[in-house]
Amino acid sequence: MQQVTLLDGGMGQELLLRSNKPATPLFSAQAMLDDPEMVIQLHCDFISAGADLICINSYAATPERLARDADISLFAKIQKAAVRAALIARDNARKPVRIAGCLPPLVASYHTELIPPENQARASYELIIQQQAHSVDLFIAETMSSVAEARYVCDAVANTDKPVWVSFTVDDRDGTCLRSGEALMAGVEAAVTGGAEVVLVNCSTPEAVGQSMAILSKQDLLFGGMANGYVAAAELKPGDTVDTLTTRDDLGPNRYAEHAMSWVEQGASMIGGCCGVGPAHIAELRRRIDMA
Repeated sequence: MQQVTLLDGGMGQELLLRSNKPATPLFSAQAMLDDPEMVIQLHCDFISAGADLICINSYAATPERLARDADISLFAKIQKAAVRAALIARDNARKPVRIAGCLPPLVASYHTELIPPENQARASYELIIQQQAHSVDLFIAETMSSVAEARYVCDAVANTDKPVWVSFTVDDRDGTCLRSGEALMAGVEAAVTGGAEVVLVNCSTPEAVGQSMAILSKQDLLFGGMANGYVAAAELKPGDTVDTLTTRDDLGPNRYAEHAMSWVEQGASMIGGCCGVGPAHIAELRRRIDMA
């Protein structure tokens, strides 16, 4: 079997489960202010479970989201706290661990109609990159739902010396299409042209991710997948909280691992999890990878 890099799982949903506080649109970002130790512990738990790479917990801390749901003046404070949490967790690890910077959708996941104009998008991504670049090994552009979104983020990372991995979210009913309706292959071509070293698919059902692997496996590139545990993630509206979504009850660690290892059989060399995939899922993936 090819060498497989094991990524971590979803941060926001797991932090919500560990907290006794109600969900808010910026819950995972707020955790960096209210309980950074909880975030550090979750990073450590993913590393202990076997993750080779962890991602900074700043998915919700974009300039656009903070301006809408909180206070833009918190941007630098949250970003710095998120970077610090990942660095502490890595320092506590007993093995080499890479840290990925987080470049998420700026306004809302899945909603391509809300992607900012190119100049605004690039400027916002550059602000995030400035906060993280000194501490990360690479950047992951997560949950990209359109060709334009991927292009904007690649352009912003091109001004650094850091590698960029681009991860698309695909239609849960048709893993060959982005949530914008564009072909996944169009996104792949834009990512590769933009300098992406790896192309991933994340925050879609495992079944849809499996469909996308069939396409990615035919390309000359490194690829992988990170599915979520929701029935229908696209139902989340801008500003909604994740507790409004229904979590599947058929994706425990064993079943999720069956999906993910099928991606490896198709040639994927990076696997992990997204929303609803916790340390127990990653531990089961680690066990199966090591046995293969």
